[in-house]
Amino acid sequence: MMYELCVITDEAIAGGLSHAEIAQRAIAGGADVIQLRDKTCGCLELCRVGRALRVITKKTGTLFIVNDRLDVALACGADGVHLGQDDIHAGSACQIAPPGFIIGVSVGSVDEAVRAEQEGADYIAVSPVFSTASKTDAGSGLGLGLLREIRLHVSLPVIAIGGINRDNVFDVISAGADGVAVISAVVGSPDIMKAARELKELVSDSKEKMSS
Repeated sequence: MMYELCVITDEAIAGGLSHAEIAQRAIAGGADVIQLRDKTCGCLELCRVGRALRVITKKTGTLFIVNDRLDVALACGADGVHLGQDDIHAGSACQIAPPGFIIGVSVGSVDEAVRAEQEGADYIAVSPVFSTASKTDAGSGLGLGLLREIRLHVSLPVIAIGGINRDNVFDVISAGADGVAVISAVVGSPDIMKAARELKELVSDSKEKMSS
């Protein structure tokens, strides 16, 4: 599965655009994954939004992931869920979810990464690599050194998240990330489609440079 560019929706950062509008523009720019993230929505509203995103992503063959809420992800037919360290553990999610359901886990240490892999996660996200204002609960940046160390200890796809932008994409890919997940770098841009396209190209170009 392609995890090169995951765009995380955020209506507050998008300047009034809806989750659906963000998703449509990001997909047009080449996003491989759309992740629904909204800390303000209640369960019913989040399900409504999730079902709308499911329709959009299904038409384009784009992976659709719901942040934190396994119940909402299952209710709206998402491809998977992205779990934090305070959410249900990957092992428990695996027992509940249907076959083929994708489970991602945010990690902030080698131990957390190894545990996520052992519990059956499909990918991990090192969060935050750099300090970011987009996720106020993310804490200080962990740095490229930890990203490299985690890459050495797991065989799962590793996604870098937190402060990722055009200027540091090559650094995170060369440190071992298989892809990046972003909010501000794409959703905060006046042209979401263009920003997504440029970032996706930078990820692909960085991988080519690493392999040459």
